[in-house]
Amino acid sequence: MFSVCLLMRWLFVVDYVFVLISRKDFDGFKKLFHRFLQVKGPSVDWAKISRPPEELIQPYDRIKARGLPDNIAVSLNKLAVVKLNGGLGTSMGCKGPKSLISVRNENTFLDLTVKQIEHLNKTFNADVPLVLMNSFNTDEDTKKILQKYKHHQVKIHTFNQSRYPRINKESLLPIAKSMGTSGENAEAWYPPGHGDIYASFQNSGLLDKLIAEGKEYIFVSNIDNLGATVDLFILNHLMSQPADKRCEFIMEVTDKTRADVKGGTLIQYEDRLRLLEIAQVPKAHVDEFKSVTKFKIFNTNNLWISLPAIKRLQEKNSMDLEIIVNPKTLDGGLNVIQLETAVGAAIKSFNNAMGVNVPRSRFLPVKTSSDLLLVMSNLYTLDAGSLTMSKKREFPTTPHVKLGSSFTKVQEFLARFENIPDMLELDHLTVSGDVTFGKNVSLKGTVIIIANHGDRIDIPAGAMLENKIVSGNLRILDH
Repeated sequence: MFSVCLLMRWLFVVDYVFVLISRKDFDGFKKLFHRFLQVKGPSVDWAKISRPPEELIQPYDRIKARGLPDNIAVSLNKLAVVKLNGGLGTSMGCKGPKSLISVRNENTFLDLTVKQIEHLNKTFNADVPLVLMNSFNTDEDTKKILQKYKHHQVKIHTFNQSRYPRINKESLLPIAKSMGTSGENAEAWYPPGHGDIYASFQNSGLLDKLIAEGKEYIFVSNIDNLGATVDLFILNHLMSQPADKRCEFIMEVTDKTRADVKGGTLIQYEDRLRLLEIAQVPKAHVDEFKSVTKFKIFNTNNLWISLPAIKRLQEKNSMDLEIIVNPKTLDGGLNVIQLETAVGAAIKSFNNAMGVNVPRSRFLPVKTSSDLLLVMSNLYTLDAGSLTMSKKREFPTTPHVKLGSSFTKVQEFLARFENIPDMLELDHLTVSGDVTFGKNVSLKGTVIIIANHGDRIDIPAGAMLENKIVSGNLRILDH
């Protein structure tokens, strides 16, 4: 498919591009690209896929039922928390790192994370550090803001994931003209997905530093998942295993709903537990993959991973992560690809790996303004940086909220609410068009508000909408 001449030309161009980048970044990208050239067809044989044995997906309640020892602080002192902090807030209309968006009571994602870990350290007199995996997009702004936490009882470390060049889809050559990340080069580079954590962690020296300090496990999660807090019962399960049967990798999974059909799932494949992503599924089986009945769980990306195991696998160069080919079209119309990997895909490389089926409350990502409305509302209470479902809510599930394009950007979203409505008894909310909400609005049951093009709907202060459809001329009809 690719001639030797093309490969030699590619290596010459890439070597030039990487002159000023670390040799380890270059070696990492060269290895990834070489594997990309060798891959032919789907990375899984569908006939070999089976459901994991029950003992490999433990119910959370079973782990919690074992209780906690009096000396749980000993286990905490062997843990570090890693937050994936490479993403920008552009999808929500914000500049800079997504972790610096205010999500609750003027607290940012990063504020809440620091408060959670500080509370742990104070409560148990422990020393759990926070580690941020930044990207070249977020590193500078994040480091500036870290000064505000220097008097908090939590040590904060940072390291950068790799910087790889985007590849022209046609020529398969890097599009970067120089090492810069501005001007004509602004779109030439990308961070290669969170699967890069293993190599970057080791390259930074932080992996060895934490091991030397007596840390044995990291708890890894996306910084925008507000449900991803340190769980003492899962930690205790890890630490209480015999040394020769120590679990090296736990993936938290939760029950799939129709909103999660594209999420990765755990399968048994060639006698190993493995993460199956939708990108790996042959086209003929995509509908089967999305089935809630066959694949009942999905990956929350809350992961507990052994530090010595990471070191062992990295030194042996035996962590084989499936390549995700992510096509992009740049502003100028150029079609490019970026090669990525996922952190959870490494599960197949670790010994005694398992999944834990956790409550849905541990998966509370804020990807859109609809998610933001939920976490800002009285559906949740905030305590020591952690959000929990209000005891006043009669149902354990969160409402289904769908806000239209007028609410996409955070600033526009905030301008449309004088304050956040009472949503304790809400089941479903759809809002479309030019709609604003006055103070002390209450939403119950199913509420649909649609302002047609050119119309505007102002929900008045103090309004209570229960099972209503509000149309463009503000007629209120029973639903």
